[in-house]
Amino acid sequence: MRHLKIEKGNDGIATLIMDNADESVNLVSEQFVTEFEAATAELTADESVKGVILTSAKKAFMAGADLKLMVEGYEKLTLDDAYAFSQRATNMHRAIEKSGKPWVAAINGLALGGGFELALACHRRILADDPKALVGLPEVNVGLLPGSGGTQRMIRIAGLKTSMDLLLSGRSVGPAEALKLKIVDEVVPAADLIARAKAWLATSPDATKPWDVKGYRFAESRGFIVPEISAAFMMAAGGIAGKAGYNMPAPLAILETIYEGSIINNFDKALSYESKQFATLLTSPVSRNIIRTTFLSKQAAERGARRPEGVPKSEVKKVGVLGAGMMGAGIAYVSANAGIEVVLIDRDVPTAQKGKDYSSKVFAKLIEKGRSTQDAADAVLARITATDDFSKLDGCDLIVEAVFEDIGIKAETTKKAEAVIPASAIYASNTSTLPISELAKASSRPDQFIGIHFFSPVDRMGLVEVIMGKQTAKATLAKALDYIAQLRKTPIVVNDSRGFYTSRVFQTLIHEGGAMLDEGVPPAVIENAAKAVGMPVGPLALLDELSFDLPLKIVDQAIEQEGDKYAVPAGVSALRKMKAIGRGGRKTGGGFYEYPEGGKKHLWAGLAENFPVKAGYDIEELKQRFLYTQAMETARCIEEGVLETSQDGDLGAVYGWGFPAWTGGTLSYIDTVGIKKFVAESDRLAQKLGARFLPSAWLRAKAEKGEGFY
Repeated sequence: MRHLKIEKGNDGIATLIMDNADESVNLVSEQFVTEFEAATAELTADESVKGVILTSAKKAFMAGADLKLMVEGYEKLTLDDAYAFSQRATNMHRAIEKSGKPWVAAINGLALGGGFELALACHRRILADDPKALVGLPEVNVGLLPGSGGTQRMIRIAGLKTSMDLLLSGRSVGPAEALKLKIVDEVVPAADLIARAKAWLATSPDATKPWDVKGYRFAESRGFIVPEISAAFMMAAGGIAGKAGYNMPAPLAILETIYEGSIINNFDKALSYESKQFATLLTSPVSRNIIRTTFLSKQAAERGARRPEGVPKSEVKKVGVLGAGMMGAGIAYVSANAGIEVVLIDRDVPTAQKGKDYSSKVFAKLIEKGRSTQDAADAVLARITATDDFSKLDGCDLIVEAVFEDIGIKAETTKKAEAVIPASAIYASNTSTLPISELAKASSRPDQFIGIHFFSPVDRMGLVEVIMGKQTAKATLAKALDYIAQLRKTPIVVNDSRGFYTSRVFQTLIHEGGAMLDEGVPPAVIENAAKAVGMPVGPLALLDELSFDLPLKIVDQAIEQEGDKYAVPAGVSALRKMKAIGRGGRKTGGGFYEYPEGGKKHLWAGLAENFPVKAGYDIEELKQRFLYTQAMETARCIEEGVLETSQDGDLGAVYGWGFPAWTGGTLSYIDTVGIKKFVAESDRLAQKLGARFLPSAWLRAKAEKGEGFY
């Protein structure tokens, strides 16, 4: 066997050890299931075996299902196929329960998803007292539900309230909480795990699960008859609508499965209902989209999918961060936290020190929440040198420039730094819009010049957009990606262009909101339409946070440089009108919203006078416009070579500006709609609203061939 090993002792106890020969972790795969079925049959038939310990030779117990299998061949997967897939794993777990022998899961490390479902099928669960030994059922996070009995065993073991919390949140819990919630039976030192399992088996425990005893009734099976249970389900349903909207089918499917399972006393029928719900989710494009982008593509990017081959691995030991403002301070923090020595430079020492103080504030919050210690904070802060002295950049492997978004200021800063840094050092500009090839003209080594665009706040945003200039060398890209890997962030790689990728497409969202306002759509409807499709914040609120100066500056620069060739975004006139009446965003005291001191922000009443509401809007079309305008601009980025891969496009959309995760990203959204339908609908929108929706000849050709982005 490649995944399992059986050891039988003279004491009648067999140990079934999971040890995936092909991966660093144990995964539920077709081969694993086949081997596990055979092992269970062997152990059940062997009369010398009185009990079984299930454990792992890996650091983790089991990581769950191999999600690659959930995406590969998705288009060919039928409901019957998905149901059979779920039922096979379900029957594998039922074979443990019906073996007539007690099984104990000796959980030596992390056990998630299918791994914890396997443990729940055992008659006892003993967990190692290790902070890394997390257990849980996180399937909701990838658009699925536990499909091999997890929902039904959880509600019968831990009750409805705990099950709703764990299954709907997808959160994992550590040993102490797992014991408190009764989803494990014991927590013991890791060294005592097997001994405690043997001690329990030595007591000759009952090998029959409660739900297999004749006359068993689930304790909370009266459902809506009990006011407390009825209220819990109603509150959970409202919570789903508030958090996930109506675009994510998994949370509602989980709640339905919990409810139906609680009133079905026949356990196997309850398991069958769970499998049907699982099959529906697995054959939905939502789960495929979420898994592909948030798991497979993200993991591949973090493992170096875009790193050029043939370039030796590098490590940044000392980084210079130029500019101690909000971005520079955040970059200094994440770099020092990754063990890198940081020189943080600004115009004077007090300003640089203020940037360093940001790290102190971050740690203060972590310490308050019990997630760090003062010793750890002191160690990180000791790595940051706040100064105004460029000579201290000597010995830096990398420079990250984060000064004001002005080509002249950046050029001056580049020359001052390059006069000091080693010849081997690479120079990165943290800019969101200024062309890297233009900025590189100030450099004496343009092949070692690159863009590294962090997102704010840097310590909480995981995405980093890496921008290749026209002269950037592959070795420079490799070193930049190695640095991002040290920070444990997710990189995408794009080519130079106005606004690069993320800023360029994000602007279409905010300008579409401005266009709707000009058309007479009520402001609240605009905001709610965006949030209804899954955007975290409405476009008018986003514009207020940005301040109107930034998007207007970008537009004005483009007009100056391109003249009539530049198509001015439809929403710009709304911004200019707001600026003319003295409202420029939150920083100026208010924009589309009012910000009363000590009160909740609300839409400015003056919008009604300046943008009179007109009848006739279609809420479904408004929602469509928000999704289509961003998807169309991403397609243009692929066509123009700004983006080289669909994976980068979707990662940037979901993690860069919060494009709805249920879509999988802007390009996955086009594939989900169907490229032919997308082009046809875009034509309709273009005829009604303007050229910003008009498909290019390239996109039309793809549609005619039925050629999607994946």
